[in-house]
Amino acid sequence: MSSVEEPLGLDKLPSMSTIDRIQRFSSGACRPSADDVGMGNFWIEGRSCSSSNSCEDNYEEYTRETFPWKRHTRDLCQGDSFNRRTMSLGRNHVARGTGQDSRCLPNRQYNSKSKSNDKDMRNLTNKFLKGIPNFVKIVEVGPRDGLQNEKNIVPTDVKIELIHRLVSSGLPVVEATSFVSPKWVPQLADARDVMEAVQNLEGSRLPVLTPNLKGFEAAVAAGAKEVAIFASASESFSKSNINCSIEESLARYRAVTNAAKERGIPVRGYVSCVVGCPVEGAISLSKVAYVAKELYDMGCFEISLGDTIGVGTPGTVVPMLEAVMAVVPAEKLAVHFHDTYGQSLPNILISLQMGISTVDSSVAGLGGCPYAKGASGNVATEDVVYMLNGLGVKTNVDLPKLLSAGDFISKYLGRQSGSKTAVALSRVTADASKI
Repeated sequence: MSSVEEPLGLDKLPSMSTIDRIQRFSSGACRPSADDVGMGNFWIEGRSCSSSNSCEDNYEEYTRETFPWKRHTRDLCQGDSFNRRTMSLGRNHVARGTGQDSRCLPNRQYNSKSKSNDKDMRNLTNKFLKGIPNFVKIVEVGPRDGLQNEKNIVPTDVKIELIHRLVSSGLPVVEATSFVSPKWVPQLADARDVMEAVQNLEGSRLPVLTPNLKGFEAAVAAGAKEVAIFASASESFSKSNINCSIEESLARYRAVTNAAKERGIPVRGYVSCVVGCPVEGAISLSKVAYVAKELYDMGCFEISLGDTIGVGTPGTVVPMLEAVMAVVPAEKLAVHFHDTYGQSLPNILISLQMGISTVDSSVAGLGGCPYAKGASGNVATEDVVYMLNGLGVKTNVDLPKLLSAGDFISKYLGRQSGSKTAVALSRVTADASKI
């Protein structure tokens, strides 16, 4: 997780006006309109522009102000043909292919063959996008799953400030901390102080991890209104991580869920190593499904399926989800991917297409697993939000505020953000300022 590059400072973030243009340009996006999907060399996602020039005007303003180095190309559309392979930062415009800029051809002519092609393209688009939900709930795990893996202990006041910033960005769920033994996870020894400081924050749920009944009692005493429990689909990982077998862990968690029911406290369940284990390798689908079903049956309102060491690909995630969805409803499932091999976003996308609508992520890509050697950080929340924006999926998350939160913790840790979106936006602003 360390980096020799400079941390992403607040001075390197895109200006608020730039980010506002990016979001305004993309805020109304939805699925591609049929006419524009069929155009080939200018695929415009989002609002239909057939009766209005608003998209064109926004595009002109956006590219003029955000990409000043592109100004010299505007006159080329007066008659010259040229190759275009441009992608905007927003989600409404994606230009691909070769030929004249379609914005220079207001009277587009269609023959019967092109109309047929349009229909084929529309059907193809619907095939790939129809399963994606309109809204995705993001569960932010940075303050717990992210910071627990830091070599140096982060001060309590920094954790509290990070949680405040994440809540203010519009994230509906922010996992605040974990009531585990300080002996095993010293980075979260201040769980009670953190929880007492944030328990009255409004706008987000603030669950905490509780490994046993003792941890549950301590969490409730500190003001926790929601808890999470953590089982594994790997026998070896269960013994190394929580020092007990899978069956022993499930017995512990039944005690927690029973106590939670008596107090009306919701319980979320995690299943780790759903694709692979650092000791056992590949995990059987039946074992993953069994553990998920046990957590669901004992009363967990949601089951998060975690690729703890980040070895999953869409090819392994699909059968795993199919096995679990055979015993637990899709609407009760969430996915939790680590980005060890850079597969998190593809894995999330295929999960969305299969009907999953809850995604765990960590601001600035913080995290990993202290008991899984080689496991890099969680997928960055900024990157997940950016991708969902591009799909026209609502999250209710304010990207500029989220970027600010990621920059805050990255700057404190003294390294560059693990979010590719944060890094890219900072470079776009820096490059534009040099023109």
